[in-house]
Amino acid sequence: QVHLVESGGGLVQAGGSLRLSCAASGRTFNKNAMAWFRQAPGKEREFVAAIEWTGGSSQYGDSAEGRFIISIDNAKNTVFLQMNSLKPEDTAVYYCAARSRSFYPISQRAREYFYWGQGTQVTVSS
Repeated sequence: QVHLVESGGGLVQAGGSLRLSCAASGRTFNKNAMAWFRQAPGKEREFVAAIEWTGGSSQYGDSAEGRFIISIDNAKNTVFLQMNSLKPEDTAVYYCAARSRSFYPISQRAREYFYWGQGTQVTVSS
């Protein structure tokens, strides 16, 4: 079993920054690719960013490109999402996700991630 716990969400003004963290634990977690998705009320879950366990490769969704940075601390089994220049349309619940097997490649499709955190709310005021 793998547990993902997000933190770092909150309320911020437009143009501000937030840093989300996702700590992974569990004896079966081992070098899994990880990702961030988000879901706003009434909308489908949206891909934000993903990163290989090695940190050597990452991908970003259109809404995150150029503003968000995903990174990983292998020693702490933690993935981060630095969000800059936040906009009101970034308001959503942000979810951390991990693929089910070691070294599975990163993906932008939510259905390819097996483990999910409980989510953390990000609210950007105008």
